[in-house]
Amino acid sequence: MRTDRAPLLTVSHLQTWFPTGGRWFGRRRWLRAVDDVDLTICRAETVGLVGESGCGKTTLGRSILRLVEPRGGDVWFGGIDVLRLRPREMRALRRRMQIVFQDPYASLSPRRQVRQVLAEPLLLHGLALPADLDARVARLLADVGLEPYFMHRYPHEMSGGQRQRVAIARALALEPELIVADEPVSALDVSIRAQILRILLELRRKRGIAMLFISHDLSVVERVADRTVVMYLGRIVEEGETTAVIGAPLHPYMQRLVQSVPVADPVVRRRPTGACADAPPAIAATGCAFAARCPEVADLCRRVAPLLETKAGGRLVACHQR
Repeated sequence: MRTDRAPLLTVSHLQTWFPTGGRWFGRRRWLRAVDDVDLTICRAETVGLVGESGCGKTTLGRSILRLVEPRGGDVWFGGIDVLRLRPREMRALRRRMQIVFQDPYASLSPRRQVRQVLAEPLLLHGLALPADLDARVARLLADVGLEPYFMHRYPHEMSGGQRQRVAIARALALEPELIVADEPVSALDVSIRAQILRILLELRRKRGIAMLFISHDLSVVERVADRTVVMYLGRIVEEGETTAVIGAPLHPYMQRLVQSVPVADPVVRRRPTGACADAPPAIAATGCAFAARCPEVADLCRRVAPLLETKAGGRLVACHQR
């Protein structure tokens, strides 16, 4: 739940494009992974970011942290213009903005023990003396439900769930105000997912950390997010309170995402979605990006791209038919 309405993160007209293929008549073609995105996250708020694979969710999260350099737009964090910072200033700001990656084995060095993984950021930012490191590392492990002896283990000596707990502890080591959680439970078994989600929810409650929770699993987002943002081919197509967006989606794309979620009941029958199977590439095109897959498409949709506008109930939707 929101405890403070003051925005912590404000993203405006953010663009992150990648060159693709060769030049056509001397002009470069661009893949618009993030295209004119606006996003706000308040303090102590969790915002879910959903969409199918390839829609730009991860690129958006990394662009906010400048792990990928955006092409244009603005990112303001706590009153600081993030995209205008020099490298040294950006390193100092990273203490306040952290990320939890999807694959904990790939994001942890196989040559370093857990103690080294958790101690390094503390030493780099001058938050602990060498004599205090073991105690600080033990407290971080306790925060994510691990015993102190795990500090002497290597990543290959732990399970996937234990590795992800270490990755969360590393993100928490610098006491950040914002965490970008990029599919933090998608690589884990169902039983382990529940444990990791409980840890994240408890840490948010205790520390008041804001979170951008990236996922394609609507059931997970429904559990953890206060607001949900729906992304399609680099653009935001719907945004609102999580219960409303998932319970009664307005945009045709989000409606089909909800209808595609399997139900563990053989009696329940889903209605056909009516959408085409594959999404087109996120290359500059005229009109709505979802037009080729939308069963409600009209001529206007093919000619004019819809704007993200406020609809009844305060929901933001980019659709001519809503």
